[in-house]
Amino acid sequence: MRRVALIYNPASGQRLERRAAAIAEVVAVLSEAGVEVKAIATESPASTGTQAQEAVRQGFDTILACGGDGTVHEALQSLVGGFAALGVIPMGTANALAADLGLPASPVKAVKMLLTATPVRVSVGRVFYRDSESSSRSRYFIVAAGIGADALFMSRLDPKLKQRFGYALYVVETFRLWATYKYPTFAARFQESGRQAPRVEEVSQILAVRIGNFGGVVRELAPGAAITNHHLHVIALKTRSRLRYLRFMISVLLRRPEYSGPMELVDCESMECFALEGSTERLYVEADGELLGTLPARIEVVPQTLTVLIPKGIQGRRT
Repeated sequence: MRRVALIYNPASGQRLERRAAAIAEVVAVLSEAGVEVKAIATESPASTGTQAQEAVRQGFDTILACGGDGTVHEALQSLVGGFAALGVIPMGTANALAADLGLPASPVKAVKMLLTATPVRVSVGRVFYRDSESSSRSRYFIVAAGIGADALFMSRLDPKLKQRFGYALYVVETFRLWATYKYPTFAARFQESGRQAPRVEEVSQILAVRIGNFGGVVRELAPGAAITNHHLHVIALKTRSRLRYLRFMISVLLRRPEYSGPMELVDCESMECFALEGSTERLYVEADGELLGTLPARIEVVPQTLTVLIPKGIQGRRT
C-alpha cells in the first residue's frame, strides 16, 4: 500500500457532521505511515465506479471504500480483473463485508489494521439480470445476491429513513415484509458442486452468499461461506409459509440457522432463476443490498479476480 485513493460516500451512514472528521483522521493515519493518500468524495452512487477507475489510471495501487456495502459494491465494479487492491473502511448503515473481515466500527482502528493487512486474490460473484428496459445486464458482488423477498425489501427502503434510523429500519422493514408479502414462487436451476446434471426446484427465495459473517444480529447466515471460496453457498427457501419463514428468521437471530426440509443450503458452482410458466409476478434481483432488476437471472463465480486487503489473523478463518 503506497498510493491510496480514499473514496467515500458523503451520504452514507448516520451522523453526517462526524463524517468529515472521520475522513480527516483516516487520511492523517495513512499520511503518518508514509502512504500517499487522496480523499475523493463520490458525486453519486453511479459515479463511484468511474471515480475508482480514474484513480487506478492515475497510479493509485489501493482503493479504500469508505461507506457501507453499497459503496463497496459500486467500487468493485471497476476493480474486478485488475490488480489494484480493495480495502474497506466501515462508515455505512450496513457494513457486512467489514464485519466479515474482522474490521472494527471505528474508521481509525480499521485503517490501522489495513496498514498491515495482506492483499489476497479472491473470487467474486456475478449476477446477470434484466434491467427496467428489459435489457440484459450484469454486476459483480462480494457479499450476497438475492432474488425474492430480500430484493423487494431493498426496493422498499427509503434512503432518508435509512440515514435517520440506520440498522433499526432494517429490522422493522423485515418484519413488515414478513407480515405482508405473499412469497410467490419461481424456478431455480442449481449446478451443484461435484454433480454433472443440474437440479431444478420451485422456490420463494434465493440468496447466494459469499461471506461468512454478516455482523449485526445476523452473523453466520450460510455456514461454510467465505470470500476465499470458489463456489456459492445458496440459501434456497422452498415454502410460502409465513410460519416457516418466521421460524427460520428466529433461528438466524439466535445464530443457529436451521437448514432442513424446505429450508436448504446448496453448495453450487452456478444457478439460474426464471419465472414459472404462466406466472405474472414481478420478481426482483439484488446484489450487496443494491436493487438491480428482475428475472430471469443467472448467478456464478468469477475465480480469483479481485485483490482484497484482509487483516492479519482473518485469512486463515476464511478458507
